[in-house]
Amino acid sequence: MQQPSTRQDYGSDPLAVRDSEKYQEEYIEGFVDKWDELIDWDARAQAEGQFFIEQLRERGAKKVLDVAAGTGFHSVQLLEAGFEVTTADGSPVMLAKAFENARRRGHILRTVHADWRWLNQSVHDLYDAVICLGNSFTHLHEELDRRKALAEFYATLRHDGVLILDQRNYDALLDHQVQPTHNYYYCGDNVRAEPEHVDDSLARFKYSFSDGSAYHLNMFPLRKAYVQRLMREVGFQRVDTYGDFQETYRETEPDFFIHCAEKAYLGGNG
Repeated sequence: MQQPSTRQDYGSDPLAVRDSEKYQEEYIEGFVDKWDELIDWDARAQAEGQFFIEQLRERGAKKVLDVAAGTGFHSVQLLEAGFEVTTADGSPVMLAKAFENARRRGHILRTVHADWRWLNQSVHDLYDAVICLGNSFTHLHEELDRRKALAEFYATLRHDGVLILDQRNYDALLDHQVQPTHNYYYCGDNVRAEPEHVDDSLARFKYSFSDGSAYHLNMFPLRKAYVQRLMREVGFQRVDTYGDFQETYRETEPDFFIHCAEKAYLGGNG
């Protein structure tokens, strides 16, 4: 039996690795096994409260596609809130962990292994909502990949559907402002998630665990206004952005921005 991989490989120059394909190699089994230690489901549920459930219910959404399921936290939360959920991820290791986590909580996930850029080759249905959470969109390093993924999300939504996508507050990091101090997403005890290197096209984060192990992710530092513009250019008609689940906030304060992008034409009939 093949042993789980415990070592990430970024080659001789880790800062040169700026590739949308890399995420599948980054989420090795050793890292995925520790991911829930990093997140802490109970603490995250308390920090988020009913935010995503309320956003979906306000828009009348019932059928949801979770395109960046990770280890399954949001898929399970939404299932337990009564939504019909399809769980997708580009990492088969993450998808297997999500299925295992849900089964331990008494749920059987409907899972799809899918690359966002060709999402509709794998997902053959229309949804009221697509969610892309956990800072996942920043795995795409090329603008063409980001546009393609957003267009695929748009295409799988019903005419009045909504895309909910979050991102870390990279503006604060890029502009060397005071770093956010809240810890809404990484709530685990004795775990640190910190930027090791940030420039205009790379944010390399280090995740340090209490047993001395450490892993990295190389991500693209998306600016908030850039993501809003891309969403509109792809066709979304209205984009509302929240900071750490609040409608009003100081720009440098939130850890995360959450964009709610609506497909329906403003003032239209659907």
